[in-house]
Amino acid sequence: MQIKLNNRLLDLTTPIVMGIVNATPDSFFKGNRFTTDKAILHCVEKIIKEGGAIVDIGGYSTRPSAETVSQDEEIRRVSEALNIILKKFPELIISVDTFRSSVVRQVASNFKIGLINDISGGTLDDLMFETIADLQLAYVLMHTRGTPKNMQTQTQYIYVVSEVLSFLAKRVAQLRLLGVHDIIIDPGFGFAKTTEQNFEILKHLSYFKELNTPILAGLSRKSMIYKTLNTTAEESMNGTTAAHILALMGGASILRVHDVKEAVQAIRIYQACNEDQ
Repeated sequence: MQIKLNNRLLDLTTPIVMGIVNATPDSFFKGNRFTTDKAILHCVEKIIKEGGAIVDIGGYSTRPSAETVSQDEEIRRVSEALNIILKKFPELIISVDTFRSSVVRQVASNFKIGLINDISGGTLDDLMFETIADLQLAYVLMHTRGTPKNMQTQTQYIYVVSEVLSFLAKRVAQLRLLGVHDIIIDPGFGFAKTTEQNFEILKHLSYFKELNTPILAGLSRKSMIYKTLNTTAEESMNGTTAAHILALMGGASILRVHDVKEAVQAIRIYQACNEDQ
């Protein structure tokens, strides 16, 4: 399985790691909030050194009940971070975490980015799919409902796995009709889902392989893990690794993480166990 990023093919036969850089003051895990040049650059250097293949930059926290950030402020945060990063690492594969097409156009006009990571799956901006097609960017299509501010009030499903799968299938078809073929799907762990629903999706993650797209799993330090363990995001590294192994078993090709070294190690253990299969 391959995906085209920055005009080169990225092989996903072996799963890869996407490292998170939050250019925000309020993301849920304080270990990856960065608002100074030095801190952002140090984080990226660490991601690269530890084996991360993609760096995901976000300027708008999408944690539950997150406060609204203006378009101009989001563009400023992301642009300042990218300016710092790409000066030192011009060939780095960059993902921009945004649900606004205007942010995509502005950032893509000034920086070489390969991927847009849209937590809304195009539902919060009617121009997003058109923009992705026009700019010929790769796209992470994630499932959620509502907005970051109200999504946790929208967890009513009859069959959560089939409903999320159906949503993604329809949106993948729409993207392909527009000529977008480099699509990654993300079932949206933690977004408009209860802890039990998150684990139901994780248990049946292999069902999503029927869409014939790479699967991204964003499980790192999320509440489904630390609430289950009766701990905190800061103390949930071990639980995160366990969840990553389950995601890899279910067919995940990309792990989006706060802790790159541990995720890379999880992939190596998983690969060693499956190398003869």
